[in-house]
Amino acid sequence: MHNKSNQILLLILLIISVVITAFHYTDNFINFPSYLDPEWITPQSVYQSWFILTILGIIGYVLYLNNILWLAYVCLLIYSLTGISSPAHYFFQTTETFSFKMHSLIWLDFIAGSLILGLTIWSISIKYKDIYSQK
Repeated sequence: MHNKSNQILLLILLIISVVITAFHYTDNFINFPSYLDPEWITPQSVYQSWFILTILGIIGYVLYLNNILWLAYVCLLIYSLTGISSPAHYFFQTTETFSFKMHSLIWLDFIAGSLILGLTIWSISIKYKDIYSQK
């Protein structure tokens, strides 16, 4: 996967994901009382987790550019959690209690995270294929 067009694709997906998650996590923070999340989740933990995971995503991209692929893959897989974990909101309250905006942010976030996850898994599989074809 490590070529210029794939670097650009990863950058585009990462930018889209960062923007979507920024909107989603900001909405979670601002409208925290509207979400019936577990007690251990606080408004502060929402923005702290977004910040930490986003930094990991950016580090993953930089590592990818520098061909430090396995560490890049780990960072990107962890970063994808910002999006793929979004439907977990539905474990804590019924879908009827969410506004259209909330549903939209949850699913856009999930799609963005899934794209990062899928691209990373695809890249890993290509890397393994390259490794084993050289033997």
